[in-house]
Amino acid sequence: MQLSPDNSRPAHLVVGYSATEIRLRDRVLTTSTIVTAERVLAWPVASVPMLSPELLEPVLGLGVEIVLLAAAGPQQWPAPAVLAAAAGRGVGLEVMELGAACRTYNLLVGDQRPVALAAVLGLGR
Repeated sequence: MQLSPDNSRPAHLVVGYSATEIRLRDRVLTTSTIVTAERVLAWPVASVPMLSPELLEPVLGLGVEIVLLAAAGPQQWPAPAVLAAAAGRGVGLEVMELGAACRTYNLLVGDQRPVALAAVLGLGR
């Protein structure tokens, strides 16, 4: 699906996505990545079920209020300890399908909300 970019402010916005990639204005992401309005960070997560509180720490340390955890394909849930780690830090962790997460991320960034898209991409989803 192709999304229309908003070039009115300097932010990392999703301009397109597929089952295997996320396209930002200036790059194409094909491996697991954390995206915020200001940053794009590599994220060594192979699958949502294998996510641990330790692997979630890089995104929790960004000072965001909402984390959109997404992967292509059927919706997958992390372990209860991962959900508890986010809740313990006062961060809302929303588990979503990749397309829905990309669209929601863009809306929240557009509203200048402190949000991160934590996308699990590549093999091993």
